[in-house]
Amino acid sequence: MSHHTHHTRPLRRHGRRAAALTALTIAIGALPVSADAVPDADAPQQAPSPQAPLRRAPSLQVRTVVSGLDNVWDIAFTPKGRMLFTERDIGRISTRGSDGVRRTLVSRVPNLWVSGETGLMGITVDPGFSSNHRFYTCHGFTGPGGGHDVRVVAWRTNDTATSAQVVKTLVRGIDTTSGRHGGCRLRLGGKRALFIGTGDAAITGSARDTSSLNGKVLRVDRNTGRAVPTNPFFNSSNANTRRLWTFGHRNVQGLALRPGGNMWSVEHGTYRDDEVNLLRAGGDYGWQAGPGYDESPPMTNHALPGRQIDAEWSSGNPTLAPSGAAWLKGPRWGSWNGALAVAFLKDQSVRIMHFSSGQLQSVVRPSALTAFGRLRAAQLGPGNVLYLTTDNGDGNDRVLAVTPTP
Repeated sequence: MSHHTHHTRPLRRHGRRAAALTALTIAIGALPVSADAVPDADAPQQAPSPQAPLRRAPSLQVRTVVSGLDNVWDIAFTPKGRMLFTERDIGRISTRGSDGVRRTLVSRVPNLWVSGETGLMGITVDPGFSSNHRFYTCHGFTGPGGGHDVRVVAWRTNDTATSAQVVKTLVRGIDTTSGRHGGCRLRLGGKRALFIGTGDAAITGSARDTSSLNGKVLRVDRNTGRAVPTNPFFNSSNANTRRLWTFGHRNVQGLALRPGGNMWSVEHGTYRDDEVNLLRAGGDYGWQAGPGYDESPPMTNHALPGRQIDAEWSSGNPTLAPSGAAWLKGPRWGSWNGALAVAFLKDQSVRIMHFSSGQLQSVVRPSALTAFGRLRAAQLGPGNVLYLTTDNGDGNDRVLAVTPTP
């Protein structure tokens, strides 16, 4: 089952190792895109088996499939390959069919609240979309009294997928203040489970407060919004606590389900230590701001009570602002098959990260994906093509299709 957890094992402290590898990656960023991944300096070097041919990294063909957009935050695909995507500040949900034509599905999400980093954010499509026409979004919401929060809602399109209406609010009450640290990525995983990555709303203590929905990865039933019975805190008397999968996060920006494995998250650091995390049920990922939202504590603070889980990758200092992520699959990806592709905003790049048994092995930064500005979303689409979105806010943001050629 896609949401099962690993057996308990010692928690690693390899932040310096990951940071050193990040620095090495930056240094080799100018290598040709077809260059093989750079090995971790600490990893044992083994000669390939004579019977096993060396897999090469692919060359990449990048094309624009949609343009003229603004702050494209997330992207999803129906089972038949129709693309849906969100634009954060204008609140538009659009589709692109096999004919290549962009159509507006929702011109502006009702009661949308836009401020800072918060607006219309994550989107994901129900696996039964062909029959139930359902998809899900996460966005800032303004109530009738002027208050605001972040909500996750279920939508249903008409039969021709030319319009959509909200059919249910699944989660409400994800706090937001100025709009800072609003999250909010959505991904499916396991039977009926919807994972929701939230931000701490720059509220001191929220990430470790298990009665708060902020600074968490939530796991809810996508039909009802209630907690999944196999959640780690399902026996709690608090409905919010029952929804928690993990806690101690600062601002979750990406979620990616490893095929046949666990959900992973991507998280923004302070002035240091962006993170990629392997999510373990009930895990504490160690973020706790100081009084007055002092951001000097480390992202994974082992001085806190309990046991904190180290990141699988960390940017070190300075931050690079990672966002969406997707696991690559298929033989056309060559040596990148099974690696995690992470989109970066500040660094304006994609990094291909190889993990084995949960440990980082290598990172490569393909130069072919450094010419498009800030990259927000990463999603595998039909034919195992990698789709990226730009988030430059210039009115000409794009959806890019990245096709590998071994």
